[in-house]
Amino acid sequence: MHNGLLCIVPPYVLEAIAANGTPEQRAWAAATLSLDTEIRATREQAPSAPPQPAADVTASRRIYDADHTTSLPGTLARGEGAPAVADVCVNEAYDGFGATLDLYGQVYSRNSVDDAGLDLIGTVHYSTDFNNAMWDGDQAVFGDGDGDIFNRFTIAVDVIGHELTHAVTQYTAGLAYRNQSGALNESISDVFGSLVKQYHAAPQQTADQADWLIGAGLWTARIHGVALRSMKAPGTAYNDPVVGKDPQPATMDGYVVTRSDNGGVHLNSGIPNHAFYLAAVSFGGYAWEKAGRVWYAALTDPALSANASFLEFAQLTVQKAQALFGADGRQRVHDAWAAVGIETSQ
Repeated sequence: MHNGLLCIVPPYVLEAIAANGTPEQRAWAAATLSLDTEIRATREQAPSAPPQPAADVTASRRIYDADHTTSLPGTLARGEGAPAVADVCVNEAYDGFGATLDLYGQVYSRNSVDDAGLDLIGTVHYSTDFNNAMWDGDQAVFGDGDGDIFNRFTIAVDVIGHELTHAVTQYTAGLAYRNQSGALNESISDVFGSLVKQYHAAPQQTADQADWLIGAGLWTARIHGVALRSMKAPGTAYNDPVVGKDPQPATMDGYVVTRSDNGGVHLNSGIPNHAFYLAAVSFGGYAWEKAGRVWYAALTDPALSANASFLEFAQLTVQKAQALFGADGRQRVHDAWAAVGIETSQ
């Protein structure tokens, strides 16, 4: 169930900065990569306990301040029901946790990330110039960014939703964080992170109104890019001399076989991301109502293997679409996967 450290910024972005940046940029990029690796090794030795049924328990939010150390969780800065504080990062994390709980609770009747009322813990101001956000198996952690390439990581509510969705996956399918199952793990976090943003928007956004960008606002004005990833057009989110060009494929024609990034989990996630986008715009309306229900039903089905391939997950979504929305829904989801090069049986 436990997958260790799960980060929003792919290692290949940090590696590009370590190779192409200024001496200062190279130094903090290398430091972030080193810290990511250190935490990952620690967390993988400490698996989380399975959730215990507690349907009558309501999740509480607790946001802590690490004060630029790596000690977790840090000092409590805002607890459930407490008023806003002067620290914008604390308030953004608190509100982002609330937006994520709202989507899962109000749309999918899920009681927190474990469906058993688990309290949500988050830490802001982690380390110094830490250019990442992560779910470590027990809590979410947000860096402040360096202010040169990255802004603060609480600035994007979809990033918060992304990290907390890693917890949902941890407590459901437990998708192994490698190769295609790992890319599905990343994609599901992007899917529901984007749905958190669309559901939380005022006014709420339909599928054709949404930007389908993951992490918009994270790049500073110095970087030529709009986000970390694009579900609508994978491979187009950024193109910059320092951070490189977005390498995500949109279809299986561009599938990347690599040993890096746990077998390309942040790369190949562009393929199922694009399939979800196509399904959502095909259904129309609010994406969480139909495409989102299909994907959530597939994620929470015990039939979904921890080592599921793209095809296995796609086939399950087609089955769920049939059950939820009939032959029309099945066809829309089948066509979305076919458009990215994955042919499900009819």
